[in-house]
Amino acid sequence: MPWSNQSGGGGPWGQRGGSGGGKSPWGGSGGPQGNGNPPDLEDILRRGQDRLKDFIPGGSMGSKGLIILILGVIAIWLLTGFYTVRPNEVGINLIFGKYSSTSGEGLRYNYPYPIGRVLKPNVTAQQRVEVGYRSTATGQGRPRDVIEESLMLTADENIVDIDFDAVWQINPARPQDYVFNLQNPDGTIKSVAESAMREVIGRRNIQAILTTEQASIAGEVRQIMQEALDVYGAGVLINVVQLQAARPPSEVQQAFFDVNAAQQDAVRVQNEASAYASRIVPEARGEASRTVQQAEGYREQSVADATGQAARFSQVYEEYRKAPDVSRERIFLETMERVFGSVDKIIVDQNGQGVVPFLPLNQMPQSQNNTNNQGTTR
Repeated sequence: MPWSNQSGGGGPWGQRGGSGGGKSPWGGSGGPQGNGNPPDLEDILRRGQDRLKDFIPGGSMGSKGLIILILGVIAIWLLTGFYTVRPNEVGINLIFGKYSSTSGEGLRYNYPYPIGRVLKPNVTAQQRVEVGYRSTATGQGRPRDVIEESLMLTADENIVDIDFDAVWQINPARPQDYVFNLQNPDGTIKSVAESAMREVIGRRNIQAILTTEQASIAGEVRQIMQEALDVYGAGVLINVVQLQAARPPSEVQQAFFDVNAAQQDAVRVQNEASAYASRIVPEARGEASRTVQQAEGYREQSVADATGQAARFSQVYEEYRKAPDVSRERIFLETMERVFGSVDKIIVDQNGQGVVPFLPLNQMPQSQNNTNNQGTTR
C-alpha cells in the first residue's frame, strides 16, 4: 500500500483519524470547524499535493504529470457514462435533471454523474389497479369490499355494487411522460378508472348491467380511461378492464332477486302465451278458410241446381206449348210413377170384376237375389 497504517487507526494518508480533537485527513485538528476558525484553502491544497507525491515514482510530480493524472481521472469519469438497457426496459437520458432522449435496449452512453443521469423504467411489466375491493396479499381468501368505491348509481336510479380492476403498463413510446408527469401512478389510474366506470354505469339500467352488457361496459371503460390518461400525458397504456362482480347492494339483494324472479316468470308466461297463439291462430285461420270454401262450394252447387232446374222447366214449357195434351198426360204419368212406384199396389177392375191378377215382375228379381245369396252362404 502507498500508505502505512501506523500507530493503529491511522487514516489513508498516514494521520490518525477519529473524533474528539483528532487530526483531520489534511493535517488539521478536529476538521474544518475544529478550532472555530475557517480553514486555510491554500494550506489544504499544499498538504494535498504533498500527500499525492507518495503515489508518484521518485517522490516528485511536475506539471506534466499532474495533467496526465487529471486526464486519467477525467477518462475514468467519462467511462462511467456507459450503461446497459435490458429488453424489458427503456433508457431515459437526463442532462442536469432535464429530459434529453430515450434509448432502446443494449449498451448505451450518457454523460456521467453529476452531469447526466439515466432512468430505466420497466415498460413490459403488467400492473393491476383494484377498484371496489382489495384482494389479500397471498391471493387466497375472500377479498375485502370497499363500499365507498364500489357503490354506483344507474340510469334508472338504482344502486349497483361493482368490483373491477384495470391492467396497465408504461407506454414504451412515451416513457418520459410516465416518469415526469405521474407522481402517484396507482392512485391516478385508480381515480380515472373509478370516474370512467361511474360515467358508464350512469348511462345504463341496472338490469342490463347485471345481465347482458358487462362485456361492453368493460370495453367502454377502457376506452374512456385511455383517452383521459392520454389527455393528462400519463404515458400509460390500459390493456384490459375486468369486471369481477356486479350485484345489487347486500341490503336489497333478496328483494331484487324476488323482483327478478317475478320478471322472469312474466317473461315465461308471455312466451307460453305467444307459443299458444302461434299454434291456435293458424288452426283457426285454417278452419275459417275451410268453412268459407265449403260455403262457396255449397253456393256454387245450389246455383247450378237452380240453374239446371230452371233450364229444365223452360224446356218442358216449350214442349208443353207445342203439344199441351200430350205433355199434360206425360207429366201426369211421370207424377203417378214417382208417387206409386215405391208402394204396394192392388189393381181393381172398374167394371166390378174384382181384383185384376198381375204378374209381380218387380218382386221376381228380389226373390232371385235372395236365393242366390242363400246358396252362396251354404
